[in-house]
Amino acid sequence: MFGKTSIRLDEQLWEKIKRYSALAGYSSPTEFVEHALQKELATLEEGDSDEGIKEKLKGLGYIS
Repeated sequence: MFGKTSIRLDEQLWEKIKRYSALAGYSSPTEFVEHALQKELATLEEGDSDEGIKEKLKGLGYIS
């Protein structure tokens, strides 16, 4: 079983998350966020190495 943790989000972002999670039929905003993060991490994990992952993050604009 996995533990849970908390993160802080900008209030405006949280309001958008609540809105879109309801529209998409998620049971909660937390479920929506977890699913979105899992999808993004799966994309990044396709990299063969740390360098491959760094290049993907650069391409997505997360790091420079």
